[in-house]
Amino acid sequence: MRRTSRHDRRPARRSGTVQARHHDPAPVVTVKEADVVIVGCFSAKQKDFAAQMDAAVREMAARGARAVGQIVQRRGVSSGGARKMNLPYSSRTLLSYGKVRQAAALCERTGADAAVFLTPLTSRQRRVLTGILGCPAANLADVLTGA
Repeated sequence: MRRTSRHDRRPARRSGTVQARHHDPAPVVTVKEADVVIVGCFSAKQKDFAAQMDAAVREMAARGARAVGQIVQRRGVSSGGARKMNLPYSSRTLLSYGKVRQAAALCERTGADAAVFLTPLTSRQRRVLTGILGCPAANLADVLTGA
């Protein structure tokens, strides 16, 4: 008996049809009277990361939010990290696994309503981080334009 190959089991492609990828719109995060955790990802070359974090806290305070915590992921500080500078961050979470766990613990401990990232997030990263952190994850630019 002839055994079907893997190619034979695939569904036939229809000519002229294009499969559109599902893109989630940026989440609408209202920050008025919300407790937020500010998360920043910085290269070791960026020496002013503390000033950027402080500016984000001031922006959140100007919109009525309370920054209940901050997480900073720096890359390239150690000799091992410097060798990995040319490699991309985690495409799934943007942060290292340890920092994601640390951020999740901080969000849970403080009862944060949202996690605001200074770095732009893809829709996949927002979904994954929202699931891990237990609160909506959004980037600062979306929060500032939506507020």
